[in-house]
Amino acid sequence: MRKVHKMAAFNVDKLSLKELVDLESKVQKAIAVARDRERSELKRKVADMAETHGFSVAELFGGVRGRGAGKNKSVGVAKYANPENKFDTWTGRGRKPNWLVERLRKGAKLADFSI
Repeated sequence: MRKVHKMAAFNVDKLSLKELVDLESKVQKAIAVARDRERSELKRKVADMAETHGFSVAELFGGVRGRGAGKNKSVGVAKYANPENKFDTWTGRGRKPNWLVERLRKGAKLADFSI
């Protein structure tokens, strides 16, 4: 059974905008770390289960790893945010999101959207 950590309760309604943005950034980073940790844990469990039954993961899944096979990919941390929706973010990698393309076309600068 998994341990559940109790967090101290605090009122986000009393935080300043800067404090909220800082908190949001920390939460996004914590989510990325937790996602990586759970992915690794699941991979280990699948490998253990396959081994218990006399198989390797490569035998069960044909050794195909999907896009970017062989690369260790990390989850990017958001660097830019849509001012109308702070949850609509972009890491600065890959294709620019439509909300950003539209604003840049209207003369905005990329730095205007930095988190």
